[in-house]
Amino acid sequence: MKSLFSIVLSILLLLPSFGSFFVYTSFKLNQDEIAKTICVQRKMVNNSCNGRCELQKSLKKYEDNEKRMQNNLDSKVDLVFIQNTVVADDFKLIAFDFIIKPNFYTIEKQPVSVSLSSFRPPSVLI
Repeated sequence: MKSLFSIVLSILLLLPSFGSFFVYTSFKLNQDEIAKTICVQRKMVNNSCNGRCELQKSLKKYEDNEKRMQNNLDSKVDLVFIQNTVVADDFKLIAFDFIIKPNFYTIEKQPVSVSLSSFRPPSVLI
């Protein structure tokens, strides 16, 4: 499950860098249709463009969109400094009552009984 999650997250992080690749792939898949319908030189007899003019337009549009998004991100960065000042009047003297606890305890009563059932020495086999 962790490996699947890491693969999906990696793909999502790398997806924006493959934008021009996706534009080129969609062009190649639809190149015949683009050359017949959208291409500027489609009515010429010796058309050597084959829709590449539309590919160049699409790539330029994608790059302009990327630049515009980058400029929007750059313009929205603001740096704010907040200075917290400490006023000395807020400090108060707190008196602590230290209770001294002994580091040892003494047993004043004698034990009532001793239970030896929990301890058994190991038996030796001869």
